[in-house]
Amino acid sequence: MIGQRDTVSGAHFAFTDRWGGVSAVPYEELNLGGAVGDDPGAVRTNRELAAKSLGIEPGRVVWMNQVHGKDVAVVDRPWGERPVPEVDAIVTAERGLALAVLTADCTPVLLADPVAGVVAAAHAGRPGMIAGVVPAAVRAMTELGAEPSRIVARTGPAVCGRCYEVPEEMRAEVSAIEPAAHAETSWGTPAVDVTAGVHAQLDRLGVRDREQSPVCTRESGDHFSYRRDRTTGRLAGYVWLD
Repeated sequence: MIGQRDTVSGAHFAFTDRWGGVSAVPYEELNLGGAVGDDPGAVRTNRELAAKSLGIEPGRVVWMNQVHGKDVAVVDRPWGERPVPEVDAIVTAERGLALAVLTADCTPVLLADPVAGVVAAAHAGRPGMIAGVVPAAVRAMTELGAEPSRIVARTGPAVCGRCYEVPEEMRAEVSAIEPAAHAETSWGTPAVDVTAGVHAQLDRLGVRDREQSPVCTRESGDHFSYRRDRTTGRLAGYVWLD
């Protein structure tokens, strides 16, 4: 259920795999995405199971309506009955409030400054990465007192540069904005490495404490992959402070 988890100075980071939930094929098992065609009741149950396995109150998890952009929302409580905004990063200084990001090949980015008590979750697909969603999240954190040199960053399971094939024109367009994302597939065609681009951006911002998941979602049968399966579930990354 929880494929990766670690804690740094009271900041918790976790990424799910696809197992341990109740969703049926083709979303089996732990689909956490509510907009992919799965049964809403199964998604609610899966979200409850995942949260409880982390020791989080399910009602204290904040989700996003992700749209591959760079907008950021600063939150201090769950949405409740309010509409979930179209953003690709959320930031909070509220301890015990968990932020969640959904992915199925895109790069999930979790950030925390335990000293300032500020955390962020960002959804960095190819469009969001080149638009600057991760730098926007870091800026929002600094406005709440975070310091880049103290920020701990974790990127979760995502499609790797060896598997993310794109047209040459698209690779050139992405590389012109973020050279670190220039890649080639294992079969010798143009590719983009979104996670490498994210880490290059974080490095330029002064975020030095970074770790990257070794999992490629397209290669791993334990993870959802849109590029591999098209109709599939969504993984989640969670970040919160004690």
